[in-house]
Amino acid sequence: MGQAIKLFLMKISVLISNYNYQQYLINAIESVLKQSRKVDEIIVVDDCSTDNSQQLLQNSFLNHNNIKLVLKDKNQGQLSCFNVGFEVSTGDIIFFLDADDIYEENYIEEGLKFYEQNEKCDFLFCAFERFGGETQFVFYYERDRDLGCSAISTLHRRRWLGSPTSTLSMSRATLEKILPIPYLEDWRTRADDCLVFGASIVGARKFYLSQSLVKYRVHGKNNFYGVKKERNLEHLKRLFQFLSQNYQNEFNLWEQIYYEFKTIPEPRYKEFRLYLSLVKHSGTSWFKKLPVASMLVIYFLRRGDFMGNVPSWHVSL
Repeated sequence: MGQAIKLFLMKISVLISNYNYQQYLINAIESVLKQSRKVDEIIVVDDCSTDNSQQLLQNSFLNHNNIKLVLKDKNQGQLSCFNVGFEVSTGDIIFFLDADDIYEENYIEEGLKFYEQNEKCDFLFCAFERFGGETQFVFYYERDRDLGCSAISTLHRRRWLGSPTSTLSMSRATLEKILPIPYLEDWRTRADDCLVFGASIVGARKFYLSQSLVKYRVHGKNNFYGVKKERNLEHLKRLFQFLSQNYQNEFNLWEQIYYEFKTIPEPRYKEFRLYLSLVKHSGTSWFKKLPVASMLVIYFLRRGDFMGNVPSWHVSL
């Protein structure tokens, strides 16, 4: 009963960013309005579109009770939309949605249930379905997972532990540690990197929901889907320096690796190898490395998931 009351009282914001997606925008907003668990506010940030998006939003939703329209007069990119949208939001949990994607009708309900059942959850991403240009379900793992914390593995291996924007949600407390980020030109597109890397670096505990609850639209104007483009290392360097300015553990990295690894309740072999490699290259003496490496081995042998499938598997229809 108490858990149900807490779920009811939790305030939910959905942040939709749009640029020149007038043909998809209404469908995206309506997919939020049709949720089985109603949200408290929908914030639509239009990044000074050159199509008819802003007029469409004003005609359709200007006086809607729980829709806030932020119609920018200057195009500054996706990160600027995140910054502005979060600034005007009031939710305890923030869900993200790109204007060309769609939520399944039970996404918010299932997401909130997950937060309630996993009180340590700061950041959640789910499986999704590609549709439009192709039809394919994308699963990172075969079941729900507590992925623990990942600050060290992200700072030192650029570990990307997340999913596309529309599958992401996180607590307000986590997002307050990330946004606003000032490097708007660096992240005009692909700003989901700021959310995914940022949540790890500020110490968020990440979880994965294995239900496919979001539809990711594949079309000719996707910024990155189907395009092989490496991340700009200078952009990443600036982002990491900005996000880790209050991070105090790098000086004793070798001591912290084991404690971060232990936040994963059932680590898999790939994760074990990653943390063992961090110990190996931690820049301290073998006299200090060996006890940490031994603790990693013991924890993995005791708690490791030896049966789990390799992450990131797809089902095509």
